[in-house]
Amino acid sequence: MDKVNVLLLGSGGRESALAWKLSQSPLLGQLYIAPGNGGTGQWGENLAVSPMDFAAITQTIKDKSIGLVIAGNEDPLVAGLSDYLATHLPEVPVMGPVKAGAALEGSKDFAKDFMTRHGIPTARYRSFTRETLAEGQDFLATLQPPYVLKADGLAAGKGVLIIDSLDEARKSLAEMLDGMFGASSSTVVIEEYLSGIECSVFVVTDGHGGYRILPVAKDYKRALDGDKGLNTGGMGAVSPVVFADDEFMTKVEERIVRPTVKGLIADGIDYRGFIFLGLIKVGDEPMVIEYNVRMGDPETEVVMMRLEGDLVELCLAAANGDLGDIRVTHSDKAAVTVIAVSGGYPGAYSKGKTITGNLNPTNSTLFHAGTQINTDGDLVTSGGRVIAVSSLGETVKDALKMSYDSMSEFDFEGRFFRHDIGQDLLALANND
Repeated sequence: MDKVNVLLLGSGGRESALAWKLSQSPLLGQLYIAPGNGGTGQWGENLAVSPMDFAAITQTIKDKSIGLVIAGNEDPLVAGLSDYLATHLPEVPVMGPVKAGAALEGSKDFAKDFMTRHGIPTARYRSFTRETLAEGQDFLATLQPPYVLKADGLAAGKGVLIIDSLDEARKSLAEMLDGMFGASSSTVVIEEYLSGIECSVFVVTDGHGGYRILPVAKDYKRALDGDKGLNTGGMGAVSPVVFADDEFMTKVEERIVRPTVKGLIADGIDYRGFIFLGLIKVGDEPMVIEYNVRMGDPETEVVMMRLEGDLVELCLAAANGDLGDIRVTHSDKAAVTVIAVSGGYPGAYSKGKTITGNLNPTNSTLFHAGTQINTDGDLVTSGGRVIAVSSLGETVKDALKMSYDSMSEFDFEGRFFRHDIGQDLLALANND
């Protein structure tokens, strides 16, 4: 097979991990990352192109002789990137669903309706608008606390409220419908609260019934140790997940993955790309909390470390609509990522802090997220989540030690991180 030039869209830790894995492929010609960040240049060439500028992406594909486009984040997919490129450059395969498929993430209401119609286990729910506010407040009273309110549209991972008080939930529903999250919360999904332990399952699908399941991961959303503090985009992740055993994963495949893939085909949706299943284990049963239409972050960092084989080959086959006999295997080792974040995150934080120390530790890989090179050539912070310190070890405990040791080798003003990533899984393993 001829070498392929790849265009990867995005700028976070997820795209860093994807770039790292793509760069290992013997099929790769040139890798371009648009726009990339301060660390992705070590695996490819950064391009100052926005993933939302479809005309500029089209021109880049022509100029750089791109043979595969991979959408890292959800925004361009929800906005219709795959449809646009199918019209303007139909010969170029795109790893990412069409707009109708991206609605699985772009609209919580669409996703819940999809699950209900196709018999996929999920929490009981109803959707409400400003016109049906009173009905929504009545529906809340039929549920047991805590109450889960979700903005229907994309809200940068911040559109979900979990509230203990019925009065507070009713007040928050009114505020959401009145624009708390802008247009994203013009419709609000209210659903019953599910109690259990969460994990992330990732699937590659080719739009014609073929799919492959990637390594399972668990991420940590709360900002502070002990799962306290505000929700973030993710403070760390671990793979494998001790409670996602063979029996659980058989249920996931039979009850969730296959009905999802078949449901997309039945609905006439051409879905070629990644499907992220945000799952919760309730008792011994898997249920879907949410769909995403791309890989997760920071789970991608640990999934890519454990994934074996050729990522370019896998993505190219999926984007071309035929996974054929491509096998997906993964290492038996454990992967851990711990995120170094800016002081104040996920609230207000400063940017432009110089990053000093060893950024090439012996036992870890640093996947940059919120970094950039300034005009003086220095590496500085440019986001809330700055660097994902990722390691592969014989056990979760070994990988954690590597990541925390490597974390101590670099610094920037205001940096903080969680010290307890993976401890819950270690405790579960010790109790078995």
